[in-house]
Amino acid sequence: MKIIYAGTPEFAAVALEALYAAGHDITLVLTQPDRPAGRGMQLQASPVKQCALRHGTPVAQPVSLRLDGKYPDVAREAHALLHATPHDIMVVAAYGLILPRSVLDIARLGCLNIHGSLLPRWRGAAPIHRAIEAGDAETGITIMQMEEGLDTGPMLLMESLPIAADDTTGSLHDKLAALGAKMIVEAIARLEQGSLPATPQPEAGANYAAKIAKDEAALDFNLPAGQLARRIRAFNPFPGATARVGGDIIKLWRARPVSTTQRGAPGAVLSADAQGGIVVACGEGALQLTELQKPGGKRLPAAEFLKGFPLEGACLS
Repeated sequence: MKIIYAGTPEFAAVALEALYAAGHDITLVLTQPDRPAGRGMQLQASPVKQCALRHGTPVAQPVSLRLDGKYPDVAREAHALLHATPHDIMVVAAYGLILPRSVLDIARLGCLNIHGSLLPRWRGAAPIHRAIEAGDAETGITIMQMEEGLDTGPMLLMESLPIAADDTTGSLHDKLAALGAKMIVEAIARLEQGSLPATPQPEAGANYAAKIAKDEAALDFNLPAGQLARRIRAFNPFPGATARVGGDIIKLWRARPVSTTQRGAPGAVLSADAQGGIVVACGEGALQLTELQKPGGKRLPAAEFLKGFPLEGACLS
């Protein structure tokens, strides 16, 4: 099948690679413009662009697809390219641009989206983060037919997987990326066979996974320890949960709720040694920090971190 593919991050690149491996003809790839990245802040191609170029596929990087938006000339050029490019279907995964109706209607078989949640739960930009943060027991992938609403289109395929107690957004992302890649190949095979029925999404249980804001990274130790532990896992690897110690901001990468007879004000370090680790009082219960990072340093296990950054008697805020 001839496919136009639209995506940007690694999550989308895994599925694109699977479509190549399945023998589909990717006639054009759309991805976000190159962005500055790394310590040198040099322009860097997205993972999807890098994948497409390895396979010799043409790449387009419009800043907008909206004819009535800020860049109508760019959008018109992109529309012309889409109309001129032979394709049966468009596949979208974490692209980062809104697809207006004028784009959704171009492909003969419409647009399929690979979404990282069990819709209608966690529509929106950050479904993996929000599922972990909320303490969901499971998540999954939904392949849906795109429409103008935000992740509201009819569902075509759905498959769930459990969220492990130690899953971070990074580890769960990788599991979902692999699942999404498998499912989009299956969805297109079934579409070719005419056996891919669409089911409207129920409104019951619908909620929105808002994009992660950097200011969410700062932890409030007045919250329960279990909630803070989930937030630390949800914000690993981005943006990284943070706490202030005096004039320094440290990052907290791994932690778990623990039982302790010690008491202290929220944020007070109850113990900080190589044997017992770093235990911090919370609004409810206590949190044992197991992996941390000081400013300009590397991620370290708690025992190693304490060698260069003692926390005995400190208070995190």
